[in-house]
Amino acid sequence: MSESIRVLVCDDQVLVRTGLVTIIDAQPDLEVVGECEDGRTAVDLAGRLHPDVVVMDVRMPVLDGIEATRLLAGAGVRRPVKVLVVTTFNLDTYVYEALRAGASGFLLKDAPPSQLLHGIRTVATGAALLDPDVTRQLVGRYAARIRPPEGAPHDIPLTPRELEVLRLIANGLSNSEIAATLVISQETVKTFVSRILTKLGLRDRVQAVVYAYRQGLVT
Repeated sequence: MSESIRVLVCDDQVLVRTGLVTIIDAQPDLEVVGECEDGRTAVDLAGRLHPDVVVMDVRMPVLDGIEATRLLAGAGVRRPVKVLVVTTFNLDTYVYEALRAGASGFLLKDAPPSQLLHGIRTVATGAALLDPDVTRQLVGRYAARIRPPEGAPHDIPLTPRELEVLRLIANGLSNSEIAATLVISQETVKTFVSRILTKLGLRDRVQAVVYAYRQGLVT
């Protein structure tokens, strides 16, 4: 029998946190190893408990979820932890920054339990969790601010085909949807995605989406 996925839950709202813990702990393949109400404690507990996934709120006291995510999964972290951000989309204007800080994905707090559980399992495997519609809205809101000035030089070490695949990733398409759009196999898409991440020094699809918007490759 495979080991359970170890989860740390961080949310400053007791009712929300209790609900998350209850849902997660009810699954035979998931185990809540700790819970807390602020980002600083999350970082400390992650260092001691070594969770596979941290379910992280954004708006919290002491240290918010963005800074906590940066300390757990940001650039230069020796042993990064996978972070799944849960947020109220209409209120949290900093989720984009959380993705830049190293989060592997995000979910809305009103998502059904099945999506939460799927999200934890997806992130635990090393894959990124992106909801296409929300991703377009979320990152798109910041496109004007994060896009480089018009006429700025672009030094993107990708082939035309790789750029095409990157744009489709940034628009929220899955591998199967990209394959259908470009009339190629899913295995070929996987190869392209792997090359793109390697060439650009990116960890996952979330970072690829952020990169594409920052470079002005999508609108």
